Amino acid sequence: MTTDARTLPTGFGRLWTAQTISSLGDGVTHAALPLLALTLTRDPMGLAVVTAAGTLPWLMFGVLGGALVDRWDRRRTMWVTDAARAVLLAIPAVAAGLDVLSIPLLAAVAFLLGLGGLFFDTAASAYLPDLLGRDPALLERANARLRGAQTAASGFVGPPAGSVLLALGRAVPLFADAISFALSALLVRSLPAAPKPAAQARESLLRQARAGASYVFRDRLLLGLALRPAVGNIAFVAVETVLALFAHDRLGLATFGFGLLLTAEATGGLLGAGIASLLSRRLGTGTALTCTAAVEGLAILGLAAAPNPYVAGLALAVCGAGMGATMVLVPSLRQAIVPAHLMGRVTSTSRMLAMCAAPFGAFLGGWLASAFDVRTPLYVAAGLLLTMTAVTTSMTNNRRVEAALRDAASTDDRDATGSHPGLLAA
Repeated sequence: MTTDARTLPTGFGRLWTAQTISSLGDGVTHAALPLLALTLTRDPMGLAVVTAAGTLPWLMFGVLGGALVDRWDRRRTMWVTDAARAVLLAIPAVAAGLDVLSIPLLAAVAFLLGLGGLFFDTAASAYLPDLLGRDPALLERANARLRGAQTAASGFVGPPAGSVLLALGRAVPLFADAISFALSALLVRSLPAAPKPAAQARESLLRQARAGASYVFRDRLLLGLALRPAVGNIAFVAVETVLALFAHDRLGLATFGFGLLLTAEATGGLLGAGIASLLSRRLGTGTALTCTAAVEGLAILGLAAAPNPYVAGLALAVCGAGMGATMVLVPSLRQAIVPAHLMGRVTSTSRMLAMCAAPFGAFLGGWLASAFDVRTPLYVAAGLLLTMTAVTTSMTNNRRVEAALRDAASTDDRDATGSHPGLLAA
């Protein structure tokens, strides 16, 4: 492991600024799109279509998108995607101004925004290790800053700003998000060029996508890293599905109190992202991941048994801290050990598994609350998280992590001398 003495390069500051601006715009749109849909229809299914449309690209094109990112220049992919999203958002903004906005148009925009997010997020995750030289300590620090800024911008500032802007006019939040994407594109355009993808044998896109997915499933460490967010999403979405009802029926909270609960979780997420590197240095990345997973499960258990809103808020803050640390440590480790030419496919495969798991969590939470009571989904979610912790502990322990980092470092050294093709054994 490297020390923390090295500083982050100047280019990272531009990337951080670009993603912070973009996350702020995302937070605005995250609040504005459902509210815009609500002005057009009161049909729950119509509202659900707009919400679900944004997740479909990951389910439909996740692995193929990663294969394309591995073929393309990553910096160019990021700025072109953000420029395209800026233009895209102008369409519903103009439609709102002309009073011809519709649910199908909003759903199409949500889908295309999600598709753009697939390409941008995958390319950004693959570009970061190129920018930082795959230094594990620098990757942890960089991801902590990116995660903290994303949480603050999209979780704290963006949603209320979106509601305020919507009050000024239906087109205003859409234009604001379009401007954020345009600024992000300009900043990303100024970043240092990434190394060109290594020339590979000509293969079909589907074959390359399959190779990336199999790389994840054949490597126990990468599989363990992918299972954590996948199982975690089932648990967390099951909780989120009934959280508003739980807060109202069990804790006696109204709308404002429920908002404070969510703020407590976001605050914990910021803290967790901030201490992730410290946990990694003190405990080792593998042990830190085991601890954060256990903390999440125990926190949800505490939430289920909470006798009052104060204990519930503390439990959500602790859970948010575990999630925040995990979402720094997992991508940092993946970026440090995965070969550059596979980074897009490995990232998108892992993300797709997590996204596919979310609908199961929503169904599970709703069914358990209907069949039993509103606390049952929380207890089941805690059980899933603790079981996942026990199952993946041996897959992501310190010994495996350190061995993978050594292999990645030795491979990079051989690549630098041109004596090795750069493919790690899975």
